[in-house]
Amino acid sequence: MQRRQLLAGMAAGLASPALAQAGWQPTRPIQCIIGFAPGGGADLIARAIIEATQPLIPQPLVVVNRPGAGGTIAAQQVALLAGDGHTLLMGGGSESTSIPAFRQLPYDARRSFRAVMRLMRQRMFILVKADSRFRTMQDVIAEARAKPGQVSHGSSGVGSIYHAVFVVLEQRAGVELLHVPFTGGAPGLQAVAAGQVDMMVASPEEFRGLTDGGLLRVLACCSADRAESFPEVPTLKELGLDMDLENMKGWLVPASTPDEAVRYLHDRFRQGMGTPTWRAFLERAGDTDGYLDGLGFQRAMDQVLDAITGAVRKT
Repeated sequence: MQRRQLLAGMAAGLASPALAQAGWQPTRPIQCIIGFAPGGGADLIARAIIEATQPLIPQPLVVVNRPGAGGTIAAQQVALLAGDGHTLLMGGGSESTSIPAFRQLPYDARRSFRAVMRLMRQRMFILVKADSRFRTMQDVIAEARAKPGQVSHGSSGVGSIYHAVFVVLEQRAGVELLHVPFTGGAPGLQAVAAGQVDMMVASPEEFRGLTDGGLLRVLACCSADRAESFPEVPTLKELGLDMDLENMKGWLVPASTPDEAVRYLHDRFRQGMGTPTWRAFLERAGDTDGYLDGLGFQRAMDQVLDAITGAVRKT
C-alpha cells in the first residue's frame, strides 16, 4: 500500500506544472550589461525590456552601464566571464557588427558570445540640415563625385556603425567623403543642425526631436525596405546603391552559457516582448517588433559584419 502511494505521489509530482517547468533557474541577480551611457538608444531599449520582463523572473534584473569605446569595453568584460546565465550583454550594434571590421579586438565578435534573441531592428537614416543645399541623396553623390573629400559626414566614433554606413556608401557609390567623428550620436546631430558637417546617420529615437523641430531633414533610409514612420523616404537600394544596413539590439551571453540557461532567458524575454510595456515602448520609438531567435540574430549580425568588413578592405 505504501509503495502504491509512493508511486502515485511521484507520478502526480512529475505531472505538476511546477516540476514540469523545473530546470535551470537564476539563483542570484542577473547583471544586464550595457556598453553605452544612460539615456542612449541601447540603454533605453534595455531598460524597457527589463521593465517588461522583470515580473517573469524571480531574481532582480540589474542594469549596469559600462560605456566606452563604442561598446567594446562592456563586450570584452562579458566575453571573459564564465557563462552561468547570470550575465547578459545588450549587443548587436557597433561592438558586434562594425568595430571588429576596423580593428583587432580582445574578443571574437562571432565566437565569444551566444546570441539569445534580437529585440529591435533599429533603422538608420541619413540626415542633413533642414536648409541644406542637398535636397536629395542624388545631390550628395553628385557633389561627392565632383569634389572628392569635401562632402562631410559625422559619426559617433571611428568604427561605429554610423561611421561604417558611410564607409560602405563610399565603396558602393565610388566616392570619397570627409569623416568627422564625435563622441556620440547626439553631438554629431547637433553639429549637422549647426551646419558644421553636411550629414550624419542616426536612428529615429535620436533625431525625432530635431526633425519635428524643423532643424534636420531625412534624405534616405539605410534598410532594405521603407519605414512605416517615414513612408516618403526612399531607401538607398531604391536609389541604386546596393546596400542595406541596420543597427540591431538584443541579448548576448558568454559563449560557455549552457543551453538550459539560454532557453530560460530567451523564453522569459520573449514573453516580455508581448506585454503592453514593451509595445508602448516600440510605439514611442517609432519602430516595429524586431524579434529573431538566437540563431537568426547571430546570422543577422554576421551579415552586417561581412558587408562592413568587405567595404573596409576595399578602401
